[in-house]
Amino acid sequence: QVQLVESGGGLVQAGGSLRLSCAASGRTFSMYAMAWFRQAPGKERDFLAAITWSGGDRYYADSVKGRFAISRDTAKNTVYLHMNSLKPEDTAVYYCAVAPTGRGGYHSTAAYNYWGQGTQVTVSS
Repeated sequence: QVQLVESGGGLVQAGGSLRLSCAASGRTFSMYAMAWFRQAPGKERDFLAAITWSGGDRYYADSVKGRFAISRDTAKNTVYLHMNSLKPEDTAVYYCAVAPTGRGGYHSTAAYNYWGQGTQVTVSS
């Protein structure tokens, strides 16, 4: 129903900034919320931030509050993740996801049924 394509990842030095983008296509009217997760090699996929599509309410993991910001452009069916003060431990594959309903909680991967292919973010020291 929904296809997601992430972009904007790359190599950045510690302390730098990146903006990730996720463009949605298909049945975008079914989107309740969009979110960003990340997964480092050998580790779990962790919630970073979510935004409701209709109201723009934002939710953040404690680990990124004050450094990352999620936003959306409903006209472009696109969600962004603005990342500042990047640290080497931020290195991971970053995934965009869509939740069709509010069930499951914003922090849980189980709440999301559509995922992008991921974009690599590497932060060097």
